[in-house]
Amino acid sequence: MDFAPSDEQEMVVNTVQTFVERELVPYEEEVERLGKVSPELVEQIRDRSLAAGIYAANMPDEFGGGGLDNLTMALVDRAFGWTQYALHYIVARPSNILQACVGDQVEEYLLPTIRGERVECLAMSEPDAGSDVRGMTCRAVRDGDDYVINGTKHFISHADLADYTILFAATGEEDTHRGPKRLITSFLVDHDMPGFEVSDGYRSVSNRGYHNCILNFDDCRVPASKVLGEEHRGFEVANEWLGATRLQVAAICLGRADRALSVALDWAASREQFGQKIGKFQGVSFKLADMRTKMVEAELMTYRAAWLMDSNMMADGDAAMAKISSTEMLQFVSDEAIQILGGMGLMDELPLERIWRDARVDRIWDGTSEIQRHIVSREMLRPLGA
Repeated sequence: MDFAPSDEQEMVVNTVQTFVERELVPYEEEVERLGKVSPELVEQIRDRSLAAGIYAANMPDEFGGGGLDNLTMALVDRAFGWTQYALHYIVARPSNILQACVGDQVEEYLLPTIRGERVECLAMSEPDAGSDVRGMTCRAVRDGDDYVINGTKHFISHADLADYTILFAATGEEDTHRGPKRLITSFLVDHDMPGFEVSDGYRSVSNRGYHNCILNFDDCRVPASKVLGEEHRGFEVANEWLGATRLQVAAICLGRADRALSVALDWAASREQFGQKIGKFQGVSFKLADMRTKMVEAELMTYRAAWLMDSNMMADGDAAMAKISSTEMLQFVSDEAIQILGGMGLMDELPLERIWRDARVDRIWDGTSEIQRHIVSREMLRPLGA
């Protein structure tokens, strides 16, 4: 495995880094203060990223996307991780699930999303079914040529800015050795459908300006033509998303850690106490060494998983280990960076307290650290019949 970036990869990453510095970082303070990204700024970022050729970089080039492989996307996501999520998510990375679109769905959903004309969100989590996806109670019942959907989803990221939802709902049951389990189907649901309401979610300490929402379905009638994939095969569709999304989280954490370490390094190299730079004290220098060591460990785990995915060899556990490694690394690095700066590390004049707050959700969304460990251990035990 050779993870040395090619000339093309370096060019792409430099383009993204320049875009982040010029178009996103200057608005960090505004977003933190207001708790939102203004519609005008959303449009500006989207238009300029389209012009720069970095919008929808993960989607196949035959559909008009950037056509970047997973390893290059990991490098790109790391560059985006330098700034806050509320800003860089606007430079859309449409869900890989949309590649399951067929027929009219391609023109109605896939292509407009890649062109920046439409925005999707994903709805899986429920108030009583978080990690237990097969325990979801939001149901879609077939009625002629339609499905009638009832139920509630929550923690649905950026649903307030989306105009359609990729919904996962129960459409039946099957018997398993652990008892009845729900069969899941995915749907494309436009936000103007009668019986569908998007309401404000909860106030989170992580990722200010990037909102979660609650989705309510009350006899919402959706045509059968809106099924994404096949009926009862929603998990197969989801698997096209979860691996890539977990790698995205891991790579973004690398970028956040880069910024946290840069602040800590600058402070350690310039701050003086007891007549010398504090970086010369072992209490600080060893922290820096440990931070860098954990960052390289997470980097190798993430790039390895991305390389395996490009080679069609990635198992679920590879993405899970990358997510565990990077998210827990960022927790450590951001906390140690604040410790090096002392009280100043908690002041909002610097990005450390934001990085520290934002890092907390990464060990929860897209599968908690405990779920990731379950995935890894299951892959180890299953061949042994355990």
